Amino acid sequence: MSEAISATGRRKTSSARVTLTPGSGKITINKRPFDEYFGNVSLQNQVLHPFTVAKATNQYDVVISAKGGGVNGQIGAIQLGIARALLQTNEELRDDLREAHLLTRDARKKERKKAGQPGARKRFQFSKR
Repeated sequence: MSEAISATGRRKTSSARVTLTPGSGKITINKRPFDEYFGNVSLQNQVLHPFTVAKATNQYDVVISAKGGGVNGQIGAIQLGIARALLQTNEELRDDLREAHLLTRDARKKERKKAGQPGARKRFQFSKR
């Protein structure tokens, strides 16, 4: 594998385009260094989780374009994108990634507000008299 491999991940309203190239483990998100974009170590570990499951830490340079949503939505989208890209490099990783729940698209989204109510499910207070 010498050329770049790309995949897309989505979560809530976030989407992430991930490009893997063989390298030393440098990660760039939206043209910013990985540790600057996600300052918290636990967030960084969540992004690196697919690599630890696949035992491919520091083997690929990753360029990520993440759009929409918040921090957790973007992390979920990035995880899915990385897992899908790793799967393209080696199909034997499917069982390990599937077992770690990294290949399943989480389809949950915020439910829309309904007319005549203050929220999606909440109702205005009922008064009998």
